[in-house]
Amino acid sequence: MLAILAIRFAIAIALLALWEGLVRATGVPRFILPAPSDLVAAFSALPFYYLGNAAVTATEIVIGLVVGALVGALTAILVVASPALERLAMPILAASQALPVFAIAPLLVIWFGFGMASKVVMAGLIIYFPVATSFADGLKRTDPGLLDLARLNRASRRDTFRYIRIPAALPALASGLRVAAAIAPIGAVVGEWVGASAGLGFVMLQANARMQTDRVFVGLFLLAAMAILLRALIDLFLRRLLGWVPGEASIA
Repeated sequence: MLAILAIRFAIAIALLALWEGLVRATGVPRFILPAPSDLVAAFSALPFYYLGNAAVTATEIVIGLVVGALVGALTAILVVASPALERLAMPILAASQALPVFAIAPLLVIWFGFGMASKVVMAGLIIYFPVATSFADGLKRTDPGLLDLARLNRASRRDTFRYIRIPAALPALASGLRVAAAIAPIGAVVGEWVGASAGLGFVMLQANARMQTDRVFVGLFLLAAMAILLRALIDLFLRRLLGWVPGEASIA
């Protein structure tokens, strides 16, 4: 594990060094492509400004992830428990995901305001679908032999879900959560672009309007760092939760 982290770190340093060298050698204007050293200087000049806005975005992402995952998991259980509800709900869910994110964001800002609520809802909506579909697929793929055994032992529908279907579908839920962790920042940042007074999306939008490309890149790197950290925390949680699943402990 440490060897893999060391290799990843070395690759990142090499890419940054190559970036720095190319910018210095070609003389690309700073407003087009700043060098990594310019990004360090921009962050060092206003560290609390960037970290404060990063904290706002991180809060929106985490709350949206929790809400979207919980509602998505509950939806999966309901649609699998009720085939009639599945036939009604799944086409609606699929159609909702076909709508462009930028088309929904202005409506959410109008409905929920310019504060954190609209960004949390946007993040939750983006997270909701992969969690719901992955978990529902896992619930429907439960080993038929286990279901037959439950019926032979006259297990109730509730007990079958609690002790057989849900535990068997947890690896599928884990896959959905990993996808959600990767796309969670999208909803929050899009919401901040549409209307906000704080957050990394707001920082990047303001910097872009002023041709402050170094600030835009600082925001992008902070977003990437948050996404990596969120993915690592979710992996750690899932490895502890699903240590009994073959191969789960080796996922990183």
